[in-house]
Amino acid sequence: MSQQPATAPARQPLDEHAAASARAYAAAERAKTDTLASVLEDIATNGYPSPETGVPWEVARDEHLARLADRQRRVA
Repeated sequence: MSQQPATAPARQPLDEHAAASARAYAAAERAKTDTLASVLEDIATNGYPSPETGVPWEVARDEHLARLADRQRRVA
């Protein structure tokens, strides 16, 4: 990606908070992409992992849903 801003007739500057939020979102997305890229590079180098070393998708799903439920606010 280019580091130069896209050419546009006029740009509206962001306030400090909005700019910080946009940068934080970009950093989080970049981190996710870097993680995916490293997994794909590992598969390309070493091949697919053995099924015996993996986690069934049902187990991964249930663990993820439990983590999400723990983060939810609850009303008494």
